[in-house]
Amino acid sequence: MTEYTEEERRILAYLAESASRGERYFRSRNIADALGLSAKQVGARLPRLAEKSDDIDIEKWGRARSTTWKVTPQS
Repeated sequence: MTEYTEEERRILAYLAESASRGERYFRSRNIADALGLSAKQVGARLPRLAEKSDDIDIEKWGRARSTTWKVTPQS
């Protein structure tokens, strides 16, 4: 079983909930605003969560002004 920090669990729960409602693309600052974290805290954890998570797929999608993350629930 993968161990997550409290912040990682909060981020994963937010992404899973949002993805289940049909949202697929996220920016760190939007996740941070929703969870009361900094964009830097979220941005530093998303690459690690992309490797560790078994429940959702997190993929670095694009980079304009900031990185966009594509999130897909696993079936």
